[in-house]
Amino acid sequence: MMTAQRWRHSARPTAYGVIGVLGLLLVWQWLAVGPLSGTSLPTVAEAIGALVQMLGEGGFWEDTSVTAGTALIGLAASIVVGVVLGILIGTSQLLRFATSAVLEFLKPIPPIVILPIVVLVLGPTTEMTIVLVIIGCAIPILIQTVAGVFDVDPVRTDTARSYGMGRAEILGRVVLPGASPFIATAIRVSAPAALVVTVVAGLLGGGPGLGQSLYQAQTAGDSARMYALIIVLGVLGMVFQAASQLVEAKALHWHESKREVQA
Repeated sequence: MMTAQRWRHSARPTAYGVIGVLGLLLVWQWLAVGPLSGTSLPTVAEAIGALVQMLGEGGFWEDTSVTAGTALIGLAASIVVGVVLGILIGTSQLLRFATSAVLEFLKPIPPIVILPIVVLVLGPTTEMTIVLVIIGCAIPILIQTVAGVFDVDPVRTDTARSYGMGRAEILGRVVLPGASPFIATAIRVSAPAALVVTVVAGLLGGGPGLGQSLYQAQTAGDSARMYALIIVLGVLGMVFQAASQLVEAKALHWHESKREVQA
């Protein structure tokens, strides 16, 4: 009885999600054949037909792998940069005071604003896209890491120090675990953001991948292919989000917040 109730409880969000997708498709079809008939908006069947055609093209899979790979590389580099610098700044009052104004200045600036500068320096390349992803994702991860380090209870570090732990051991066994929920949240938010920056870099900066394919479809007036690519990007974004949530759940299975969710 309990198993059946759990199954119904877990299946309910999925069912609601399917209903939401079907509702969106119905609205899309109604707009395409009704109020927006004669515009560039394709019907659902036309977009799905273009999607099926793309799935048989080798270039599509190459562009998809380039986009996903570039976003992952940029995200991984952002995590390394953000966490390392965040720990250094968070554990040093001098660095925290010296960098607070700089971080507050950089925080609201979107990476696309400096896209022309990066394109001039690196050209429309994969490296250009990776740099933009790092600029867009490393700062939020850094800021959250600093907040996480600052949130660690000083009593814990003092206790660890009284037991003879060195600075490196305290960082690894006290500070980093204490800050990890903040870091995990930043990574979960940054994962889809890395994909967005990668696509926009291709769309506006000429970088390789699905963004460039989207630009080419738009330029050619192939609206069905353009919307098919948008569907692919939406699915890819969902995969990135689900993967980041899974990694967070596995990495923080010991944390009380995750135990409460599992219970």
